[in-house]
Amino acid sequence: MNSLSDISVPSGKMLIGSDWCDAYSGETLSVENPANGEIFTSIAAGGAAEIDAAVKAARKTFESTAWSRMRPIDRSRLLEQVALKIEAHAEELALLESFDNGKPKHLAMMVDIPSSVEVFRYMAGWCTKIYGKTLPISGDGRQYHAYTLRQPVGVVGAIVPWNYPLPMASWKIASALAAGCTVVLKPSEVTSLTTLRLAELMLEAGVPPGALNIVTGVGEIAGEALITHPDVDKIAFTGSTPVGKHILRSSANDLRRVSLELGGKSPTIIMPDADLDKAIPDAAMAIFFNSGQTCFAGSRLLCHESIYDVVVAGINEVAKNLPIGAGQDPTTMIGPVVNKKQRDRIENYIKIGQEEGAERISPEGDLPGQGYYVKPTILSGASSDSRVFNEEIFGPVLTATKFSTEEEAVKLANQSQFGLGANLYCKNVKTAHKMAAAIHAGTVWINTYFVVDAAMPFGGFKESGIGREVGEDGVLMFTESKSVCALLDD
Repeated sequence: MNSLSDISVPSGKMLIGSDWCDAYSGETLSVENPANGEIFTSIAAGGAAEIDAAVKAARKTFESTAWSRMRPIDRSRLLEQVALKIEAHAEELALLESFDNGKPKHLAMMVDIPSSVEVFRYMAGWCTKIYGKTLPISGDGRQYHAYTLRQPVGVVGAIVPWNYPLPMASWKIASALAAGCTVVLKPSEVTSLTTLRLAELMLEAGVPPGALNIVTGVGEIAGEALITHPDVDKIAFTGSTPVGKHILRSSANDLRRVSLELGGKSPTIIMPDADLDKAIPDAAMAIFFNSGQTCFAGSRLLCHESIYDVVVAGINEVAKNLPIGAGQDPTTMIGPVVNKKQRDRIENYIKIGQEEGAERISPEGDLPGQGYYVKPTILSGASSDSRVFNEEIFGPVLTATKFSTEEEAVKLANQSQFGLGANLYCKNVKTAHKMAAAIHAGTVWINTYFVVDAAMPFGGFKESGIGREVGEDGVLMFTESKSVCALLDD
């Protein structure tokens, strides 16, 4: 299964309630294969009218007996059925993602598909475990029965990015449905196909129409209509920090609930006692995996001066041995970036880094003739005040900077507007945990990287976002806490 003829490509229609429909205007958006620039299908270009219809469908289902009074155990069974559907269609979804996004199919099978399955399975367990507490209040001396309830926030407007389309959609959908909410989701206009296919599978699994609605379209039109719709109770967004800030400003008008998982400039810190046989390949893959298109990619190498040259040379050696090509080739490790705009942006940052004084280190050889490819690149000697050290590039580009002390390493790690993740390689347990506590990041990985689990809350400090995805925190952020107090004395 390595060609589009092997699978059924979604029609590109939107899901509103139980209906699959074209954009009311008839407009469409072309879908391009990043490996060769060819258009292979199209999707509906929805807008405000379609968003309004989808929100109405979501509200109707949310308030219906089919959803609001569904037994938690039955909702749990539904989410488990979705997990089983994704498993059964794993290879099809991975191939579809490869053509739509450009990522290697075998890496999607290794990361994207399991992540999607596991979050539905994990959240299925939470359906029966969302509960309040009884409260021993003092009051005025009379007897009271006081308790809290956890209730679904309502209709959720979800917006997901193009780098991990299926997992990011699954994280939001599974968490919101587990809490009892309904969802209107706008996928990235660049990569909508696996989300549409997921919606088909969810209906097959028995999820009631209207519980999940998908409106495809561009962010400035469909996305804007979703974040400003007066009947959306919460916005859950993953994407760029500038857009996240815009959503937060918009939410102030009616104090709409918002969670934001935004950009990153995560450091990989290699201490002088690190196991370099592990740290070097890990540091390479922390930035080059998925062609660097990962929000928590280890895009800043902070390396102790005593081992700096060895580490940089070792990472470049790893880069030399990462085959570059189309995602359907089972040997490919570096696929194309998502589109020409992204490729040009990354290449421009590489030029900026060189102009700022960093040395460009890249494997020799030509790139494939077609498609949007970027060589894995190290910008060695990047200064801490340079643009490439501080700005998110979102490509296979690693800035490398020396440090001399533990304190300097922490200072450099925290010298960022972002705080999403950090990788730390250090054999000394005391040092590792002291540094982990001092680093301003939502997740710190010690002697490992990219361990993301449905049970482990994920999110960022500072401009990397607000709130946490998945885990207990991730499901409870789709609820409201209500206090109830009853007088028991006559």
